[in-house]
Amino acid sequence: MDISVIICTHNPRPDYLCRVLASLKAQTLPLEQWELLLVDNASGEPLAKAWDLSWHPNARHIREDELGLTPARLRGIKESTGDFLVFVDDDNVMAADYLAEMPAIFRQWPTMGAIGGSIRGEFETDPPDWIRPYISSLAVFELGRNYWSNFEEWSLATPLGAGLSVRRQVALAYTEKVRGSSLRRMLDRCGQGMGAGGDTDLALCAVDLGLGTGRFTTLKMTHLIPSSRLTRDYIVRLYAGFAVADEVLRVIRKNPPAKIDLSFPLRKKLRWLNRFLRMRGLKRDLFLACEKSRWQARRMIAANLSASAKIQAEPGS
Repeated sequence: MDISVIICTHNPRPDYLCRVLASLKAQTLPLEQWELLLVDNASGEPLAKAWDLSWHPNARHIREDELGLTPARLRGIKESTGDFLVFVDDDNVMAADYLAEMPAIFRQWPTMGAIGGSIRGEFETDPPDWIRPYISSLAVFELGRNYWSNFEEWSLATPLGAGLSVRRQVALAYTEKVRGSSLRRMLDRCGQGMGAGGDTDLALCAVDLGLGTGRFTTLKMTHLIPSSRLTRDYIVRLYAGFAVADEVLRVIRKNPPAKIDLSFPLRKKLRWLNRFLRMRGLKRDLFLACEKSRWQARRMIAANLSASAKIQAEPGS
């Protein structure tokens, strides 16, 4: 099998998932050349009862009861057989040639380990003017050119989670890293939580293997965005999740420090207060939420590192 398409979903919106599956059914790549895995991540009503995949000869329902996008991704990787894996969210409508173009890029660029494409947003209601500077945070990023690199940190060449495609060896390397790191399980969404960063960690595993990452204009998809994501509360919670991911990625993508500095000296407090008082409206809300989340993340990371150090210090460990 050349390609494994992995859809990880928890209590999906039916009309959105219907369009996602319809876009896959319309792919120009023959069904015999790819498999479809629908990973039901602890949905309230099992998806296998409601969603017919019999139109695809290589489709399977998979139930993963450990809640969270990371466990769902790991299960999808484990169950997959393809040389190339593409992760599709339950609100991603793929262009008809997506599955044909993806392996062609990998073969044209043998040094690429993880790739993504151009993502157009389709909004349930018109976005308010105030949200336009934050639209890219909703995984809407239409490309005007290709990007590629082997940077060890996030860049414009780092693919987003929507339509993220990786070589099998990259997915397997990611699996091993997650198994050996409880910190990595702090990344990504869990139920209604607003975690993030797992897609970046997965993509950058390509760089760990000496490969590169890229985004290519010929890979196109549409991201369906409901009205509920066009609110101030959602954007604030989203950016707070990004802040946690930044802290975790900073530790796991580099040599983990022996200890996290949790000090907050007076000079630092005054600088923080000065910045806060100069802000107004949404910018102030975002700043406060992100700073609070960063502090909480540092405390969790510090506790994790301390627990790991104690385990390693125990006799026989």
